[in-house]
Amino acid sequence: MEIVDVKDLVKCYGNTTALDHFDMKIEQGEVFGLLGPNGSGKTTAINCILQLLTYDKGTIRLFGEPMTPTSYDLKRRIGIVPQNVAVFEELSVRENVDYFCGLYVSDSKLRKEYVDDAIEFVGLKEYAKVRPRKLSGGLLRRLNIACGIAHKPELAFFDEPTVAVDPQSRASILQGILDMNKAGTTVVYTSHYMEEVEEICSRIMIMDKGRTLAIGTNTQLKVMTGIGETIEVDVLELPEAARAKVAGLDSVQRAEYDGKTLHVTCESGQHNVSDVLECLKLFDVKPGRIWAEPPTLNDVFLEITGRELRD
Repeated sequence: MEIVDVKDLVKCYGNTTALDHFDMKIEQGEVFGLLGPNGSGKTTAINCILQLLTYDKGTIRLFGEPMTPTSYDLKRRIGIVPQNVAVFEELSVRENVDYFCGLYVSDSKLRKEYVDDAIEFVGLKEYAKVRPRKLSGGLLRRLNIACGIAHKPELAFFDEPTVAVDPQSRASILQGILDMNKAGTTVVYTSHYMEEVEEICSRIMIMDKGRTLAIGTNTQLKVMTGIGETIEVDVLELPEAARAKVAGLDSVQRAEYDGKTLHVTCESGQHNVSDVLECLKLFDVKPGRIWAEPPTLNDVFLEITGRELRD
């Protein structure tokens, strides 16, 4: 079942087109990664889907039904965890979670159960009576998540939830998202941390300038771009003829030497390392450290968008 179905979405700000006939489909049960450089249209797309922004053209359906500003029954099934922490400083952890849960759940007994579950879920039980200003950045992020998911949404949007948090809190947040997904929540996840997206997302969309550039699983995107592995070989001296020989291999896309290390980018293949070493052997080059790595999602992102992620 398609939980999110966006077709031909157009959003303009004056002469600037933020969304240019944008399409997106998300199936029930996915952890869907939405990636793009700053200004690519990610936040605009999400805000249009949630009916927080009007748009000029297109259709949006959630849970198989048209999404409108007054679709309150649909909105109750959605959770939102914004990038910027949005909690009340004058309320305790429990009071904050209770307030936000109360926007969706009116039954007091059920709400108490949900609030307890949310606080336990993000690991803030011992901080339940503490006010936000006394929490660390990582704990504050966890509170932000608890407020957004306390009503047990069927669809949850996470907008860069791990910005500026410590590794322990990041690991806790990512595991929590996976646990939510296993319990039945479909997740839309945006982040500038590629390793997180590789770790938790079942399918990934890369967008820029309001358009979809590529979509698929992590593996599919890597195959789509034709990026293979990166090989580094430490060598004290490398004749230009040896570098040129390596660069001339059928599988090699680039071969550069910085005076200490030979950097080689290859297409996918089973014998790339041995082929490179065989070339060096022909010129009696004695390699030191040899390091090879398959392509990362960041490599794919740069190949597709042509520019680096920026915070």
